[in-house]
Amino acid sequence: MTEWAAKRFWTEATVEPEGTGFAVHLDGRPVKTPAKAPLVLPTEALGRAVAAEWDAQGEKIDPATMPFTRSANSAIDRVAPQHAEVAEIVAAYGESDLVCYRADSPAALVARQAEAWDPLVDWARDALNAPLIMTVGVMHVPQPATTIETLRALVHRQDIFALTALHDLTMLSGSLVIGLAALEGHAAPEVLWALSRVDEDWQTEQWGEDDEAAAVAARKRGDFLHAAALHALSRPAG
Repeated sequence: MTEWAAKRFWTEATVEPEGTGFAVHLDGRPVKTPAKAPLVLPTEALGRAVAAEWDAQGEKIDPATMPFTRSANSAIDRVAPQHAEVAEIVAAYGESDLVCYRADSPAALVARQAEAWDPLVDWARDALNAPLIMTVGVMHVPQPATTIETLRALVHRQDIFALTALHDLTMLSGSLVIGLAALEGHAAPEVLWALSRVDEDWQTEQWGEDDEAAAVAARKRGDFLHAAALHALSRPAG
């Protein structure tokens, strides 16, 4: 069965137990990924979110309105077969994390970065056992080898759905610390997204808002919040 068929061919999408997970069925037939793998979700909650996207389709299927389905496909078809490679891409952000690179002026921006990012650096040190070195400017400063290994191990231990979410959270924010903070529930996703936008928000305040940049930012914000929701729905209840 081809997932992205042009027209709707089913009446009802349901969620059915399958092995240790949950599969989405369309009129009793299991949905498969674009690579023809079974679309099996780790929790019933995520299964219901995917099924709801299928139920919401009109006469023609619009993949753009099915973000949880697309993310699940990515986890199964792309992340699962190359987990280590994806984890290394994500872990590399810990070597030059956004929250470690600070402005030297103006004083108001320096203060705003410190207020936003110092608590995240403290959290990484205390909760993750990953102390980070902060610097002024953009010249690369190596982080402690033990910190890099700790962060790398944290990334590699994520399952395919958590890693899919962490990949997007990290890429969109520019910060592995912020991505891990979202996975660990350190702060609300909306708050973490705002913390990642300190520099951009400062520039907007100084020079005004550019419509194109605002549209890009809004799309990235939506994708960040979706990634956080994907992770939350993929976790077992309790």
